[in-house]
Amino acid sequence: MKIVTSVLIPFGLLAFTLNGGGAQKKEETAGAAPPQSAAVSAIFLKYVDFKWDRILPDLGTDSPEICILHSDPTTHATQLMIRTPSAIHVRKHWHSANETHTMIAGTATFACDGTRMELGPGSFNFMPARMVHEAWLPAGSITFITVDAAWDLNWVEGAPTAADLRK
Repeated sequence: MKIVTSVLIPFGLLAFTLNGGGAQKKEETAGAAPPQSAAVSAIFLKYVDFKWDRILPDLGTDSPEICILHSDPTTHATQLMIRTPSAIHVRKHWHSANETHTMIAGTATFACDGTRMELGPGSFNFMPARMVHEAWLPAGSITFITVDAAWDLNWVEGAPTAADLRK
């Protein structure tokens, strides 16, 4: 409980300070909702309702699968999930925009720029745009990915094949 309190109190104080210490005009807080674009709406998705597509259809049911959760209509910034029914080496590739990975399930190995790191559930990494990287994903892994623009996939030495599947 000490950890939670020591983290929440500073954030609460920061929010209080940034909001003017609670000294807002009465008409601003009298139930008026903040302005919002009519084209923007909240999204709530349950995992069981995700729509998955195979990334490498030639691998059939062993293919990693992707679910695009949201793509900003203006910037094309994208949030997505990837899951792996089978363990696979994802060969060297790059993306046009900055990318982050947050492991939800499984322990994956990521490599780039001479660095190789294991990331378990809750772990995070950041890949700058155009940085060549690769990954070894275990069967049953789930990775949450954000991209600063539209998600693309550019293989350096060709897409993974059945030879890249791990048992």
